[in-house]
Amino acid sequence: MRNFIVKNSLKKNSMVLFLIAMLLISAVFVPRFMEPTNLVNVMMQIAINALLATGMTFVILTGGIDLSVGSVAALAGIVSAVLIKFFPDASIFTSLAVILATALVVGGICGSIIAFSIAKLRVTPFIATLAMMSVARGLAYVYTESKPVFGLPDSFSWMGLRYIGPLPVMVIVMAIVLISAHIVLSNTCFGRYVYSVGSNEEVAKLSGINVTKVKFYVYIICSILAALGGAALASRLQAGQPNAAQGYELNAIAAVAMGGTSMSGGRGGIAQTALGIVIIGVINNALSLLGVSSYWQSIAMGIIILVAVVFDQNKGE
Repeated sequence: MRNFIVKNSLKKNSMVLFLIAMLLISAVFVPRFMEPTNLVNVMMQIAINALLATGMTFVILTGGIDLSVGSVAALAGIVSAVLIKFFPDASIFTSLAVILATALVVGGICGSIIAFSIAKLRVTPFIATLAMMSVARGLAYVYTESKPVFGLPDSFSWMGLRYIGPLPVMVIVMAIVLISAHIVLSNTCFGRYVYSVGSNEEVAKLSGINVTKVKFYVYIICSILAALGGAALASRLQAGQPNAAQGYELNAIAAVAMGGTSMSGGRGGIAQTALGIVIIGVINNALSLLGVSSYWQSIAMGIIILVAVVFDQNKGE
């Protein structure tokens, strides 16, 4: 009995133990890893991915997937950069208003199109979001003619680069989004509906849950958070780049899978995603400090996803 309890506890907390192991290994073998400036840098690096991964968690919990988040982020970055240029003397408040409005409008439109395709037209999530990935990225390139949008007011960089006390603004935004999403999924009827749809869609329908409405909301939430991440990325770069956020959908899916959220839906949550985000951030930062090529980092990310999914499939055995 005792061995069973220990084994079960190790299985449930395997990713936490893995993170602790990665931190110890990095602290011993990677120069400068534990320096406060580098740890803050790690938090800055994972902030954008955290926004995208939070939205991805909602979608994956319903048993879906969203491949468009990187392209939606790029399009939102372009739109926010173009809009802020109309206000050359913009205050911080105006810049934040532009970023939030862009996230709501661009994310809302893209998410609604995806949600309508999936919930009403019965297009599979993979195809619907793949189509939006191409459309959003194409719009970003067409509008800018493949050129970056620069010359933005200094106030626009407040969200992406500035600090409030010792903490970067982006880290604070990340914390607010993660905590809010955790509360929604853990303490609201909507959160319970999301889990129910992911666990068994037919049973959810028989229980009186409006499955179509739940799917609408999760894809809109995902796209709005992706757009917010894209606008924040433009704030950090002080430019709107049509090729920004390429591959970010991979990072978001990796974070969700690595944390232990089931790719088939119904199990997991924001706490697990946050754990996955930190693990990936630590791995990427350690590899960068060791001078490992970004191409090898990409290979490592692919292996992480595969291992996480295989582990998830065998978790119940």
